[in-house]
Amino acid sequence: DWAFLTNHALVLASIAKKRDQTAREIGDDVGVTERTAHKIILDLESEGYITKTKVGVKNRYRIHPNLPIKSSDGAIGELLEVMGWKRRKKPQ
Repeated sequence: DWAFLTNHALVLASIAKKRDQTAREIGDDVGVTERTAHKIILDLESEGYITKTKVGVKNRYRIHPNLPIKSSDGAIGELLEVMGWKRRKKPQ
């Protein structure tokens, strides 16, 4: 069994759809365990693709779309836009 996108890309896409999900909700959306989703979130955070902020009992994620995709010349925001993500306008 194989897929075009890695679980890391799928978790990032899930976060792009809804920024305040729990690791369990992200795992359910992607089809991985909560533990696996949590590990992937930590990977994405340590590599700088996302920033996690605690809001009450939940986390809110911010995506950094200008970072390059590993092993590619494209930016992560470009991949997410192809998948339907819309950039939020920066507050002025």
